[in-house]
Amino acid sequence: MATPVAQVPAERVHRQILNILLAWGMDPVLAATTAEAMVETDLMGIDSHGLSMLMMYETMRNAGQLDLAARPRVVRRNAATALVDGGAGLGHPVAVMAMELAVEQARAGGIGAVGVFNSHHFGAAGYYARLAAKRGVIGLVMTTARSVLVVPTRGAQPMLGTNPIALAAPADGRPAFVLDMSSSTVAGNKVKVYDLNGKPMPEGWVVDGEGRPVTDAAEGMAYLFRRAEGGLTPLGGDEATGGHKGYGLGLMVQILAGTLTGGALSVLRNRTAKPGEPDNIGHFFLAIDPAAFRPPEEFEADLGTLLETMRATPPALSGRPVLIPGEPEDAEHAARGAAGIPVPETLDRHVREICARCGAGYVLA
Repeated sequence: MATPVAQVPAERVHRQILNILLAWGMDPVLAATTAEAMVETDLMGIDSHGLSMLMMYETMRNAGQLDLAARPRVVRRNAATALVDGGAGLGHPVAVMAMELAVEQARAGGIGAVGVFNSHHFGAAGYYARLAAKRGVIGLVMTTARSVLVVPTRGAQPMLGTNPIALAAPADGRPAFVLDMSSSTVAGNKVKVYDLNGKPMPEGWVVDGEGRPVTDAAEGMAYLFRRAEGGLTPLGGDEATGGHKGYGLGLMVQILAGTLTGGALSVLRNRTAKPGEPDNIGHFFLAIDPAAFRPPEEFEADLGTLLETMRATPPALSGRPVLIPGEPEDAEHAARGAAGIPVPETLDRHVREICARCGAGYVLA
């Protein structure tokens, strides 16, 4: 039976997240940045990376991994690149800082690349790419991951994180093009959302140690977080359907966001990490100013034409038009802004329990 769901106004979800972060002792400025990123993620329909992340953050805080008082700092910089130390804090504040720095560099010299190390989970990569597009530049974002969930093509055990990629580009006053995807078939937290809602998963998301599909969400969670074998498939699934390409994309992200920045390879880090040791997640941010290549209004007009041409593709099924990456999230943002963010009863109970443990005010209901 599906779990009951309440529709909660976005401002109340925002206040709830902020209440908990402040009760945990997070710097108010950093907490505000984090709460904004988390509620925007929920508004876009990415339930796996917003309010529902509080349970994991509480676990990390209790283990001593998070330094909620830490402020990110630039440790290396030149005209077009920079390296930022996340200070072992939550990833949202350092990600906003790094994307804004990359945009500033792009505005000054055409391109900016900023790497981050010693960070933690930062939510949805597309949120930060959108920040660049709002400033009129192209934003590319990649990140490594703490949880080792993805089974390489032909493998029996997980070796990589979901290692997401996001790219956003401004389009002539119209909604930006925003591609936000994991290099796995699905994000691990999507399995959590299905489990919280008591729903079966689509076949092809999770496999066992012999490559067989798992569709029970609770069993999927066991393969992801409690068993050595099995896990998420790379983007494309089986090798016959292109899974090796997703595996390659995951390695590409690991190289740029982890190897280049000094972030950890989690499959090795997790084997030797001491209790309370930070995750050392790595992020990578690239900003490109179209004005470095051509008049920006021409770029945006041509991008608008490209997107309109794709939208005009005859649909295979009536009533199911071709969409542009970012459109489903924009539509969901508008719908949830009006109707509220869906909060399953199971998640609501977890939030109540967190509030009771830390003394934060509970405001979801």
